[in-house]
Amino acid sequence: MQFVKNRDSILSRHQLIERHSTALSALLVLLLLVSPAFGQSGVAIQNGTPVDAKTQAEIIDSVAYALNEVYVFPEVAKQMEKHIRKQYKDKAYKEITTLEDFIGKLTEDLRSISHDRHLAVRLAPESATTSTHSDTLTDAEREQIIKRSAYNNFAFKKIEILPGNVGYIKIDGFNEATWAGATAIAAMNFLANCDAIIFDLRENGGGQPSLIQLITSYFFNEPQHLNSFYIRKEDTTQQFWTQAYVQGPRMADVEIYILTSSYTFSGAEEFTYNLKNMKRATIVGETTGGGAHPSERRIFPNLKVGMSLPYGRAINPITGTNWEGTGIEPHIKTSKAEALNVAYLEALKKLKDKYDDEEIKRTLAWKIETLESKYNPYSLDESALKEYVGTYGPRKITLKDGALHYQREEGPVFKLVPMAKDKFRIDELDYFRPFFERDEGGRVVKFVGLYDNGYTDSHLKNK
Repeated sequence: MQFVKNRDSILSRHQLIERHSTALSALLVLLLLVSPAFGQSGVAIQNGTPVDAKTQAEIIDSVAYALNEVYVFPEVAKQMEKHIRKQYKDKAYKEITTLEDFIGKLTEDLRSISHDRHLAVRLAPESATTSTHSDTLTDAEREQIIKRSAYNNFAFKKIEILPGNVGYIKIDGFNEATWAGATAIAAMNFLANCDAIIFDLRENGGGQPSLIQLITSYFFNEPQHLNSFYIRKEDTTQQFWTQAYVQGPRMADVEIYILTSSYTFSGAEEFTYNLKNMKRATIVGETTGGGAHPSERRIFPNLKVGMSLPYGRAINPITGTNWEGTGIEPHIKTSKAEALNVAYLEALKKLKDKYDDEEIKRTLAWKIETLESKYNPYSLDESALKEYVGTYGPRKITLKDGALHYQREEGPVFKLVPMAKDKFRIDELDYFRPFFERDEGGRVVKFVGLYDNGYTDSHLKNK
C-alpha cells in the first residue's frame, strides 16, 4: 500500500495502517448484519422501545457531532445537521414514540440530503451499550465474526466448472483477506485451468478491499493500481495495488464475466468497477446499487443506537471518480435471473472462435445451441407434435398434456423440448438429442439419436 499525505496531516505508515485496518474491520460488522442492530454479538434492543423528545435531541446531537467529525463531505455533513435540527424544531418527530421508528425516520432525513446508502442510524446490540470503546471491535466481537464467517465459508457459496471449461464462482461477500485468504486462494487455484470465469456477485452486498485486492491479483501479470480511498478526517489517500506474489498460477489471459444486480453494492461494486475500467471483464446483469464510501461503526452506548458512518470515498485511478449514487452500468443489460445464462452463452461463443481443436469446437457448439434454444424457444402445435408419436425400435414417443415424451425400453420418461423442426432436446440429458427424418412425402419415418461427441444411432419407425 502507498499513502499520499497532506502537509497538515502527517501520520506514520504504521499509524495509518492500524487506523484504517480498525475502520475497515468494523465495516465488516455492518456487512454481516442479521438484524437491524449492529453486529452479531449480543441481543438487539427490543422493538417498541419508547423514545421521548429529550432522547431524540440527544441522538441528534450525537449523530451531528459524528457527521461533522468524520463524514466524507464536510459541507454535506453541515447540511444534514441543519436539516435534522430543523426537523426536530418543526416537531417532525413529535408523533414518533418508538426508538426504531425514530432512527428510521432520522436515516431517511439524512439520506434525503446526502443520498448516501452507506449512511444509517441503527439500533445497537445490548452488549454494545456497556462498551466504553464502542467505535472499535473488541477481541470477542472479532472472534465471533470470524467464527460466523467461517461457518458460512467466508461467503464463498459455489464453485464449479461448467461444460466448455468455463469456471463459475459465487461470492456473496468479500471478507477480510487475513480471514478468508486461504479460501480465496483455494478457489482461484481450482479455477486456474479454465478458459473463462464467471464471478456471480448478484447477491454480494460488499466487503473488504483486501480480499478484492487478493483475488484481482490473479488476473494480471504486472502491478496494477486498482483503487484508492480518500480519508476525510486525516486528509490522506490510501492506495490498493495488485499483489506482487500470488499462490498458484496467474490467469492474465482468462476471459472474465461479472454478474450484477441492483443488490450488488459497495465492495462488490469496487471489484466490478475496477475490472470494468481496466477493460478486463464483461459485466452482465443489472445496474448496481451505487455505494462507494467506506464506512465505520460508531455506537452511542447510553442512547442504545449506532451509526454506519462513511468516512471516505473511492477514487478510481482511471476515471478519477467512483460509482457513488449512480451504480455501475453493465456491458450487457439483462435481468438478474437471466444474467448467468447470458454470460455463459457469451463466454462460449467467444471461446468457440478461439479454438482450432475440432472436438472442443463441437462441444462448445453443442452447448451454444442448447442455450440459444432456451432463449429463442421453438413451438409446435399439437397437430404437428402428433406426427412424431410412435415406436422406433426400443424407443417410444408419446404425446401427453400438449408435449412429447421420450422413453427407451422400460427406462425413465423424459419430456422433449422442440429446438427446431424435427429436432428436440432433453434437459435432463444434455449430451443427447432426438432428431427425426422424413421420407419424400414428408412423413416422419426415422428416429436419430444425436450425441455431443459426434456419435449417432437410429431406428426406423415401426409400422
